[in-house]
Amino acid sequence: MSFSLYQATVPTMIQMLQSAQGWIEKAKASDLSEEEIAGACLREDMAPFPKQINWMLAYAHRGIEAVRKGVMNPDLEEPPQELEQMRLNIGAAENQLRALSPAEVESFIGKEMRFVYEPHGVDLPFTAENFLLGFAQPNFYFHATTAYAILRHKGVELGKLDYLGPIPMKQG
Repeated sequence: MSFSLYQATVPTMIQMLQSAQGWIEKAKASDLSEEEIAGACLREDMAPFPKQINWMLAYAHRGIEAVRKGVMNPDLEEPPQELEQMRLNIGAAENQLRALSPAEVESFIGKEMRFVYEPHGVDLPFTAENFLLGFAQPNFYFHATTAYAILRHKGVELGKLDYLGPIPMKQG
């Protein structure tokens, strides 16, 4: 049985984006202020919650866009601090991933691309599949897990099923 690049990336990213929208809803319903959440991080040397969400999105739908263009640069813009805007951005990313066709994602295989971060002299060459599976996807999950952990650390009532979100089950 073969497994496609689309199947290995897009459905699980959509699943996690749906999960993240639920985390945001639970954070909004908590006793924490938006300012407290926006400034929260796991360690002083780690980025705060809004950046974790923004970087998660960067490696999801913007990662796909980078493959189309052939280059990805880190997103250094200041992300939204408001939970509702984060939730809306997550929803937009999910919709963009849903709009992808499996055929388009499969057409990326073998395409050359680069990750470039000029201020630090980084210029990493990839094929699209190496980038998506070995760089974008691990980064996506790292930032998703960190965002989830920040909310748990701050006391938002989240459990493992909140992290997993809508689990794909066998149909029929």
